[in-house]
This record gives sequence, C-alpha cells and structure tokens, in this order.
Amino acid sequence: MDEPLTDPTMDQTPFEAETGPAAAALTPMMAQYFEIKAVNPGYLLFYRMGDFYELFFEDAEIASAALGIVLTKRGKHLGEDIGMCGVPIHAANDYLNKLIRLGHRVAICEQMEDPAEAKKRGSKSVVRRDVVRLVTPGTLTEDDHLDARSANYLAALAMVRHGDTDYALAWADISTGETFVADLAAEALADEMARIAPAELILTDATRQALSERHLFAPAWAGIASTIGAELADSELALPLLRRSFPAERFDPTILSRAARAALGALVGYVGESQKGRHAPLRPPVLDASDKVMAIDAATRQSLEILQTQRGQAKGSLRQSIDLTVTAPGARLLATRLAAPLRDADAINNRLDAVSRLVEDTLLRARLRQDLKAAPDLSRALSRLALERGGPRDLAAIGKAIGAALNLAQHLAAQPDLSPILSRLATTLGAAPRDLSAELAAALDDELPLLSRDGGFVRGGFDHKLDEERALGSQTRAVVAALQARLMDETDVRSLKIKHNGVLGYFVEVPANHGTRLLEAPHRETFIHRQTLANVMRFTTTELAELEGRIAKAQGAALEIELAIFARLREAVLADTAHLQGLADALAELDVTAALAEVSALRGYCRPQVDASLAFAISGGRHPVVELMVKAEGQSFVANDADLSGSEEIGGGGLWLVTGPNMGGKSTFLRQNALIAILAQMGCYVPADSAHIGVVDRLFSRVGASDDIAHGRSTFMVEMVETAAILNRATRQSLVVLDEIGRGTATFDGLSIAWATVEALHESTGCRALFATHFHELTSLAKTLGRVANVTMKVREWEGEVVFLHEVGPGAADRSYGIQVARLAGLPDPVLARARQVLDILEQRSAGTASSKQKASVLDDLPLFAHQPAPAPKGKDPVHEALDTVRPDELTPRQAIEALYELKKIRDDARRN
Repeated sequence: MDEPLTDPTMDQTPFEAETGPAAAALTPMMAQYFEIKAVNPGYLLFYRMGDFYELFFEDAEIASAALGIVLTKRGKHLGEDIGMCGVPIHAANDYLNKLIRLGHRVAICEQMEDPAEAKKRGSKSVVRRDVVRLVTPGTLTEDDHLDARSANYLAALAMVRHGDTDYALAWADISTGETFVADLAAEALADEMARIAPAELILTDATRQALSERHLFAPAWAGIASTIGAELADSELALPLLRRSFPAERFDPTILSRAARAALGALVGYVGESQKGRHAPLRPPVLDASDKVMAIDAATRQSLEILQTQRGQAKGSLRQSIDLTVTAPGARLLATRLAAPLRDADAINNRLDAVSRLVEDTLLRARLRQDLKAAPDLSRALSRLALERGGPRDLAAIGKAIGAALNLAQHLAAQPDLSPILSRLATTLGAAPRDLSAELAAALDDELPLLSRDGGFVRGGFDHKLDEERALGSQTRAVVAALQARLMDETDVRSLKIKHNGVLGYFVEVPANHGTRLLEAPHRETFIHRQTLANVMRFTTTELAELEGRIAKAQGAALEIELAIFARLREAVLADTAHLQGLADALAELDVTAALAEVSALRGYCRPQVDASLAFAISGGRHPVVELMVKAEGQSFVANDADLSGSEEIGGGGLWLVTGPNMGGKSTFLRQNALIAILAQMGCYVPADSAHIGVVDRLFSRVGASDDIAHGRSTFMVEMVETAAILNRATRQSLVVLDEIGRGTATFDGLSIAWATVEALHESTGCRALFATHFHELTSLAKTLGRVANVTMKVREWEGEVVFLHEVGPGAADRSYGIQVARLAGLPDPVLARARQVLDILEQRSAGTASSKQKASVLDDLPLFAHQPAPAPKGKDPVHEALDTVRPDELTPRQAIEALYELKKIRDDARRN
C-alpha cells in the first residue's frame, strides 16, 4: 500500500489501509473528515494537514481536473482507493481563486490546535479541525479574488404568497458592506438581475420551482444559483436577525414587506453562516425604488452594451469608453450610475452642476485627480479588517485614504462658488479622523508584510518595550555570528556555517568530508550529531541550543507586542466604521465627478439641458464608443442631429422612420441617441454640440438579431417577445429605439407587424421613438400620422460603387443597396451577377400592372442558377471605355455637359441590355 504521511507537523496517517475484517471501521481521522464533510455538503473541503490543504475522494477528483494538479491516492476505504490531491498553504489563494471562478464552492477547514497538543491526549488522537469559512462567488473579500473596479454582489431572491405572489430581491457587496433591498413585480425580476449582475444568487427550492413554472427563472441564473433552506428565508424568523444585525437608530426592519424581510434575512443569514461567526460590516440596507431610476430591461442593456459588450468583454462598452476614474471605488460607482441613470431632473442637474464646476476649473480638477490617485480602497480594507482577514497593509491603506481625504478637503475649501454636491463632499472629507490617520502613520513602518503574524510592521521608536526586545534579538544574532567564527577557528573548518530552518532550528553545517572530524575527539565532546544528508552533515552544541532559546524568546516577545499593537489599531479603526464608510463613499463620488468632468473636457462633450418635458433635441450627436474607435484609425466621426421632441398638447413625442442601406450607419445612429440619454441622466456631459432632453422614464432598444436556444425561441420569436415588452410597458415619457421589426418572417407578415407597431407607438404609447426599417412602404405613414417624420441615411453612387456618407437627412430611401453591401462582404461575382439579374426582373415586373398571382410566379421563366450560371463580368465597362476617350482639359463647358449626357446614355443602354 502507499506509505503514510510522516511530516511531523501533521497527523501520521490520514486514512489507514484496510487490513482485515474490521476494514469497514473508520479510523479517527477518517471519522473526523466525514463528520466535517457531512456538515458542509456541496462544498469542496480544503482539509488542513500541516503545510497543505488536502482534498479526498470525489473532491480530489474534481479539484484535480479543475486545477490541473496530480491526483494520487492514500489508503483504501470500502475496498476502493482513496483519491487525494493537495495544494500548499502559501499558494492556496491562487488555487482557490481558480476554483471559485469555475463556479465551485469551498469550505476551508483549519487545524484548531498544535499537533503536539493532540499527541498529549494519546497516540491515536487527531488534531482538532473545524471549518472557519465557506468561500462562494458572492462572499469574496480578498483582492486576489476580486476585480478591483467592479462590484461583487451576493443576491437573495424571496417569494411570499398571500393572494397575489410578491417578490423581493436583496443584494450586498460583502467586500464593501453596501446593502440594498427592493420589492419587485414578477416581470421586473430579469431586468433587475441584469442591472446588478450578481456573482451569486441564493433562493429556496420552492422559490426556484415557482419561478421555473412561470418561466421566470432565466437560464443564465442556473450557473450562479445556490439553494438555501426554507428557514433561512422565513420572514418571521428574519425579523429578530435583522434587528440584531443593524442598529435600530439607522434601520427599522418592520418597514419592509414580508417578501423584502425574507430576502434580506436570507442574505444576512447566508453571509453570517459563510463567515463562521465573524461579523461582516454590512451597512443598513438602502431601499431601492425603481421609480427613481431609468428602467432599462435586460435586452436593452445587451443591445446598448452599457457595461460590457455582447461578447462579455469590457473593451468596446460604454463604461470602458468613458471610465477615466483613478480609484477602484470610483470605477465601481461609475458602473453603478451607468446601470441606473436617474429620473429626477433636479437630482440630475445637481450632478451636472458639480461636473460643470470641475469642467470650468482645469487646475482644480487636475489637483483633485492627482490626490485621488493616492487614496487606496478604504471600504474593502475596512471589510477585511472586520472579518479578521486584514493585515498591516489594510491599516496603512485606511491611514493613507484619510490623509488623501484631508488634502482633497483642503483643495475644495479654498474654492469659491462650489456646487451643492461639491460643498457636501468638502464637508465630509474635511471631517476625516485626523488623529486616527496620525496614529496609523506613526505606528506602521514604510515596508509592511501582508500578514500581521509575520511581524516587523511596527515602526521603530513607536513602542519602547518592542524596541528593547528587537535590540535583544539583534544582539543575539550578532552572538551567533561570533560563535560561528570561533567554531571555525577551533575546528579549522573554514566552510562551517550556523544555519536555521523551521524543523531543526539553529544547527552547525559542514561539508560531509569534514563531518567525520567533528565526530572524533576532541570535537565530539562539543558537537552533537543531528542529521546526515548527501553532501553535508549537521550538528548542534549546548551553547548553540541555549542561544537559540534566548533568540526565540526575544523574537516571540517582540511578535507578541506587535500583535497587541495591531489588535489595538484594528479596534480603533473598527470603532469608527460608519464614519469611514461615509468617507469612502465621498472619495468615490468625488472621483466619479472629476472623471466625468475630465472626459467631458477632453472630448468636447456638452452639458445637456435636462427637464421634465418631452423634449429630445440633439444637435451634432455622436456615438461615444464608435467615435473613439474611428479617431483611433485617424478618421473623423460624422455627427448627426435628432429631434424627437413632443408635448402633451400634440399627444406625445416625435417618431422618426429611418430608412437607408445596411452599413449606412442606422444602428450607430439609433444607439448613439439612446446612449446620449443614459449619459445625460447619469449626470454626465454628452457627445453632442447641444442637447435638450426631457427625462426618459424607460429606455427600450431593440437593435440587432439573436435567438434564444435555451428557451426554444427563434430569432423572430425573440424579436416579437422584445417588441411585445416595449408595446406593453413603454409610456409617453419613454424613449424607444427599434431596428428592423418584422424582417424575420414573410414579407407581408413582417410589413404588417411593423406597420401596426409604428401605429401603436404613435397612437397608443405616444413615446419618443426611432424606428429603422427596410420596409419602404412604411414611409407613407408620415402622411397620415402627425408626429411621424421620414429620415434617411445618405449614400452616393460612384462608378458602380456605393459610398456610405453616414449622414442623416430628411426624406426616404428608394433603394436598399443590398447587392452592393453583399459585394463589400465578398460574395462571388457570379452570385452577385445572378442577384442583379433577378432584381432587375423583379423591379420591372413590380413596376407593371401584373396581378398578385402573376407577381407570385414572376421568376418561373428564369433558368436555374445551377444549369445556367450568370457569367462573371468580363472586359471593360462601356462607361469606362467612353471615359478613356474624354480629355477634360480640352472641353468647353458645353462639350463637358454633352459628354456627361452621353456617358449617362451609355450607362442606361448597358443596363437595359
């Protein structure tokens, strides 16, 4: 069988091999393992054994495959080999991070006593172990596991039935303490989940089943969902838990609905269970009111690529294009604001006032951004300290953040005419605890270890007793050096060294060929043999052992003092938690404000006029993402106007029917106006020459085609579901962006649906809308619907080529230029020629007076492509041949006009033939 583990720092045999009839009996360690595993089902158990976390049985197989580490075996159980793999303690974070990213959950099981203590109870006693933490995607706090610039939410979804079914969602970022709760209608669940994008979702089996039965459980949730017991989401049991968790003066849980209490109770209970008694610094929950922010459904978020592209990448998204924040908390707040633009015009203008003040004062903006760069992530450092995972670097980060806040407050206080938001931020930052910052700076050294147990982090001169113990340690180390020199002289072995390791302590090491000399007289009376290796021999002496004891005592005493100082500083920080959390919020808000001012100034954005009207007038509007890409290629972006303004008196907002070819810029034009609305209402300047926007309550964007295989929906079905949501939920204050409705089905079906949709948007909803279409028949609606206007993407034809100008102008397109676009895409010339042949016949017949039946069989007389492929064009075009004979410098004006008419005649004749 495999040899048992023999590391002296751990138990001798984790699992003994079977030896006879009693093989089914469990060894003490196996019994301990199974007991701990049974209490934590569904988790990979990181079972501490000395300097390794070991995994056994199925856990080992899963971890081995996921981490790419060797799967070995250790003994047998019930006749089967016990699979085993392990990761070293010092590298455990890297392996843990990979497992969590792959969707696994891990239970960390530590040794709760020294192995020597266990042996005192008997030779077969095992080291006491217990799970100290449950690690899940939604409960991460370490920087190694988190994206510094993105929130990491844990969400709890609860359902309560009493007559109607009520739903509520609670969510929190454990790494910062931010907590929220909201009551939701069933149809809003998917949209809210898309907004907060949690890393983990917890819910009961009953809730999950009910959602599935009503087709409300999105397929994307399956990968992040974790099941909890029904008792954890009980609204009555939640009440005392919430009262214990949040101060009564800051939050009253009785104001919540039953569903909201159940969701928040489940969240708080799950966090407490995962942290195993450590108190996570959750803030009193914010009641999230959907009527205060712009409603953006999941399909619209995906279509507009607000926080990430449809491929799941940050690059190319709206967020990435405008994110000039210089701190991680600022980046997280920017993402939150982009995901939930405001609906209150006064609140929006307050934000814009703050941005305007910094746009106008370039010097102040630069000073603020420079000082903000020195502000560490205060909220995450505070959370780690509260959960007993923080170290000296977290204390230093808090001290530096306080110092940065005081500097920022000084800059702001010196400025006249600050906006209300900047004045509030100056007050908050100026109230930072200066004494705490000074104490942390005095106590902590410049170079700090990651963990407090490593010691060496307290600055010299801060504590007299610590300095004394350190001096003693330094002196004894000098004595070691002197002892080594003396032993070298006494033995005449110049290669003799005094070394140290964690197993042997201090020892004398000499090359093996000199070791035999120390085993003989007269040296054998002084040197005591410890170990023989391949090339060296190791010894100790009585004097060295006594010296080691003095060194260990001095180092232990110094570390004990340092740990006491760390504990005192930690308590001082945690006693001011609420104040420091407010300070962290102020730093993040100032960073976002300064960053939005920076991007506005650098890119020539304008301040939008935002009010409660139905205005939507954009002059010289640009797409914030595409503009950056175009400029990177050395080109300029073509700006366009849009005016969808309306009023209650005329029955609603304007509706533009946008026609024009593919590749002409319709999708960019549609999206840019939606993004301008988002930027304006989140409190940012917008990429335009001027903008007047009446607050948009709901934003809908149906641009692009996709299917939903998981739900068995075709592209057309998805299109219809999304269109239905728009027609059922849009209001007069909404902005709707639609592209190519009805193109996924038969021509007449699609045209009919598109026609009826335009009428509904105009007559029933009255919203402001951009409606792009290839159904040119829809343009006739401008004659009968008062608020409908036709605009088109301008194009030019030159020598048989189509040139897209990307300009929007009044009027309607008379052609789609589909064949020209197909040519740009690289379709073979024979296919293009055949397409032109079919198109010419269709256009000629359509221009005639043929009956519907005759039109339906219009292509019956065409030879099949397979039998008679259209020849690829050969030789020169007649127009080109005629141009070769023209000498422009020799022509009079009259001759030039005549030549132009002749060229046009040649082209027309060529087309007819």
